[in-house]
Formats: sequence, C-alpha cells, structure tokens
Amino acid sequence: LQEVTASSRHYVDRLFDLDPQKVLQGVIDMKNAVIGNNKQKANLIVLGAVPRLLYLLQQETSSTELRTECAVVLGSLAMGTENNVKSLLDCHIIPALLQGLLSPDLKFIEACLRCLRTIFISPVTPEDLLYTDSSVISHLMGLLSRSRYTQEYICQIFSHCCKGPDHQTILFNYGAVQNIAHLLVSTSNKVRMQALKCFSVLAFENPQVSMTLVNVSVDGELLPQIFVKMLQRDKPIEMQLTSAKCLTSMCRAGAIRTDDPCIVLKTLPCLVRMCSKDRLLEERVEGAETLAYLIETDVELQRMASITDHLIVMLADYFKYPSSVSAIADIKRLDHDLKHAHELRQAAFKLYASLGANDEDIRKKIIETENMMDRIVNGLSESSIKVRLAAVRCLHSLSRSVQQLRTSFQDHAVWKPLMKVLQNAPNEILVVASSTLCNLLLEFSPSKEPILESGAIELLCSLTQSENLALRVNGIWALMNMAFQAEQKIKSDILRGLSTEQLFQLLSDSDVNVLMKTLGLLRNLLSTRPHIDHIMSTHGKQIMQAVTLILEGEHNIEVKEQTLCILANIADGTTAKELIMTNDDILQKIKYYMSHSNAKLQLAAMFCISNLIWNEEEGSQERQDKLRDMGIVDILHKLSQSSDPNLCDK
Repeated sequence: LQEVTASSRHYVDRLFDLDPQKVLQGVIDMKNAVIGNNKQKANLIVLGAVPRLLYLLQQETSSTELRTECAVVLGSLAMGTENNVKSLLDCHIIPALLQGLLSPDLKFIEACLRCLRTIFISPVTPEDLLYTDSSVISHLMGLLSRSRYTQEYICQIFSHCCKGPDHQTILFNYGAVQNIAHLLVSTSNKVRMQALKCFSVLAFENPQVSMTLVNVSVDGELLPQIFVKMLQRDKPIEMQLTSAKCLTSMCRAGAIRTDDPCIVLKTLPCLVRMCSKDRLLEERVEGAETLAYLIETDVELQRMASITDHLIVMLADYFKYPSSVSAIADIKRLDHDLKHAHELRQAAFKLYASLGANDEDIRKKIIETENMMDRIVNGLSESSIKVRLAAVRCLHSLSRSVQQLRTSFQDHAVWKPLMKVLQNAPNEILVVASSTLCNLLLEFSPSKEPILESGAIELLCSLTQSENLALRVNGIWALMNMAFQAEQKIKSDILRGLSTEQLFQLLSDSDVNVLMKTLGLLRNLLSTRPHIDHIMSTHGKQIMQAVTLILEGEHNIEVKEQTLCILANIADGTTAKELIMTNDDILQKIKYYMSHSNAKLQLAAMFCISNLIWNEEEGSQERQDKLRDMGIVDILHKLSQSSDPNLCDK
C-alpha cells in the first residue's frame, strides 16, 4: 500500500500549493489520472484528497473554474466502488454540493448536479438525504429550466430518490408534475427518458398522481397520448417499458379504464412483447412483473393476455433460458444472467398467478404447460425468499380451481412442500401459504387427509394467535374448512388444539371476519347428532356462554344469524337440546328474535324452535308445553299472516 500510495501522493500534495494556478493544474491532472482507474481513485481517497477537494469547492476565494474541476473529480471518485461513495458521504459531500447549487455559474451547477446524481444513484446513499431540507426540492425544481443537463440530472435524482408514498407526496406538492411534463417532448433523448422515469415512479401505486396525470397536456396533447407514442416499436426498449409502466399505474389507479384502447391495444401487447426470449433478462423481468400488475384484478385483461403471442408457453422459457439468444455470445452477460436467473423465475410465477386468478380455462392451460407443477414445487423450496413468495402466490391462484385440486395438486403432493413452507416462514409468505392451505382443506380436496396427518391442526391453531390479522383469519378459516363434514376425532382434536380460552379470544376479536369464521367453525363442529351431543357434553357450558355473549353484543345481522344457526344445530342434538330447554335466558332470546324486524333472524330463530319440537323425539311433549307457555304459539300465528312467503311457510 505504501508504494502504491507514494506514487499518488504528489497529486494530493499539489492541492495544498500556495499558487492557485498550480492548485488548478493539480486538480486537472488528478481528474485525468482517475478517469476509469478504480485503483487510483481508492489511493487518493486513502491519502485524504476528499476533504481538501471539498474545502476548495466551498471556498469563496476559489475561482469558479477550480470549484467546477473539484466537483468533476469528486464525481469521478463517486463513479468507483460503493466504498468510495461511503467515504464521500462520510465527508459530508451532499451538503457541500447542495450549497454549490446556489452559485450563479451554470457550468459549476451542472458539475455539482452530475456529482449528486452519481452519489444518489448508488445503493449505499440514503434517499432521505435529499429531503432533509425542503428548500432543496423547490430549488431543484427552479433549476430544471436552466439547461438540458440540469434537466437530465435532476430528473434522474428525483426518480432514484422517490421511494414510497411520502416521497411521492413531497415531490407532487412541490409541482413535480407541472415542472417535468414539458420535458417529455424535449429534443434530448436523455432528458425525455429521465422525465418518463420520473413519472413512472411518481405514479406507481399512487392514485392522486395518476388522476392528475390524465388531465395534464403538453403542447395540446394529453399525457396518456404522449405515453402511447413512446410505446411504439421504433422507440428504445427502455422507453417502451417505462411508458407502459406509467400507463399501467394510471390504469390500476382507475385513471384510465381497463377497456380503454390505449391499455388493450397498446400497453398490454407492448408488455407481452417484453416477455419474448429475444429480450434481455432485465427487460423480461420488468415486462412480466408490470404485466402481472396490470392484469391482476381484471378478468378480461387476463383473458386477453393469455391469448396474446402464446404468452403462457413463452413464460415457460423463463425457467430454461436465462440469456437471450443475442446475449449468449457475451461471456460477461452470460455470467450475469445465470446469477440473476432467479429473478426470471420470480417474474414468471407472478405473471402466472395473475393470469390464473379468475379463469378456469387459463388455469388449465398454465398447469398443462410442461413441468409446471414440478417448477412450482421446486420454487417453494428455493433459497430466494422472493421466488418462494411468488411460487406460493402462483400455487394459491391455481388452488382456486376445484378441478386442479382434485387432479394435478394430488398427483404432485403439493401439500408436502406447502406444509414445509409454513414452518417459520416470514409473514408475507405465511399469509399466502395459509390461504392456499385453506383451499387444499376444502371437503372435495383429496389432500385433506394427508395434511391432517402431518400436524396441520397444531400449526393452524398457532396461526389463530398471531398478531397479524390476515394470519388469524386464514388460521381459523382453514380450521373451519377442516371441520366441515369431518369425523368426530378431527373435531375433538381441533377443540383440544384451540382451547376454550382461545375460542373466546377469537369470538371477541375486533375483526368481523375472524368472528364470522370462528362461528363458521363452531357450526361445522356442531353438525350430525352424535357429534353435537359429544361436543356439548364436554364443552356445552362454554359454548352456551359464547352464544349468549354474541346474541347480547353489538353485532351485525350476519353474525347474529350465524349464531342462531349454531343454536339450531344444538337444538338438533338428542341430549344437547336440554342445554337450551333448561336455559330460560336463551329461550327468551330465541323468542325475541322470532319477532325481530329482520326476516333472516326470524327464520333462524324458527329453525331453533322446529328442531326442539319434533313429535317423534323423546320428551317432545314437555318441550312443546314449555314453549306454548312462553307464548311461542301466539308469535307463530302472527307470523303465519306475514307478507314474506318464507316466514309464512316456516
């Protein structure tokens, strides 16, 4: 190190010369020495060139030419490794350069902006450094009109530093849309491209920005029309892709209709084109991910995409050819693509998930694509968390198909890797994986038995205790599916696994979804007579308490109806009936709901009564007498005059 740095020391020494002319020449020589030479850059940083260059850059007494050359050298140092950028940040380069933007000299401003751009696009630079002082953003907006270089660099800084809704809002409020819109028709290709990138990050998942963009016009042309022009095949690929992202964000925000020709005839086909195996890896990844987002919630777009350019078959290549045909000759490119092949797999899974979200025929086509189920099963155990998540999403989408649950899912024992994924996965994977498990536990799914044997009850009971709402819902939902028409042993295992305490916890959950699914579980547990009697003999007291609690609480009609249906099931038991007949409080509640203003609740209450009074059952006479004494017959007479035919018949 000493030998190497010794040969570089004279560059740094010259920065301290008393003759300003010699200092300037020293900086210029340093600039020429470091261009494209990472070793030299590192040496000069080690030798302490950065603090001196920053000092000269900030000195009022330095000539503008010297200050500009200092900014150029600092920009060149920043072009090196990430460690170089860290060293520059440690020396507080950003405040120094931002201060430089207040200079009247355009060449110096451009040099400062170029250096800032290089620093901000580095992954080691925190974006928030741009937003610490709000006057910086408004000053940058003001500099946009100075030259095509200020336009290019500032747009690049904005698009790299705009991460998430807070940043979008700040830039939007400082007039980003109005200030950047006219740059889309600039004569400079680079400026047009950077402005377009700005809009793509400003509009992403942001309805406020998207709704504004629709109505902005430049030289009499609306922005969506300008974006469509930038989508055309003769434009650079990056421009086509970025315009498609802008239009996609606007469509998802509801600013452009999904059946608008600019989406159906322009954006969607452009994104499908990007998935071709002639494109570079990054383009294929971005194309597929953007298309997945565009069609995610619209069945017509899903159908259209599925029949465009054999997309479903084309995506199968994502698992086979990481490099495009044209890139294979380039060994560096090949190496890069092999390292990033997992990104392709993730993108393909995401797009398959969107394609198959609603349409049964599309799901069938996806599953019939060569080795598809094996690919998903492999994806579930990949080391990359993003691939695992995307594979689970894809599986979830396909698990909505009754046909596939009975066939492909069974043939490939998909439940095995899925159960493995559910062991200590991060929450975002758990939510999708547990939703998929809900589908695999439906009564017509052959996977139900083996899943039970692999310890699913315990796993699902633990999910119901999660802080995460979606996991609580999925845990209880899966148990509800599991209990449907299940044998008594399974039902007892579920009750044992949940514990009465947890059941009450779920019944008093603040989320109505959790409550409804828990009631659904209770209803499924309390079906078929022997099961009803068995469960009520062990848990009767607690279940009656829970029912009372809910019928007395402030709950919506659906919740109360479900609860009355549970009572009707209990009334259907042989010995369980007595728990109702000996509970005057519950009988009064049933009577109350028979005269309720809502017909659904009246019907549910009458089910309870009819299950208590069957003539052929033992003790029916005593039960009928008790109900008659309570005035139930009078209510029935009144209801038989009802204008509602269902109530009347019942």
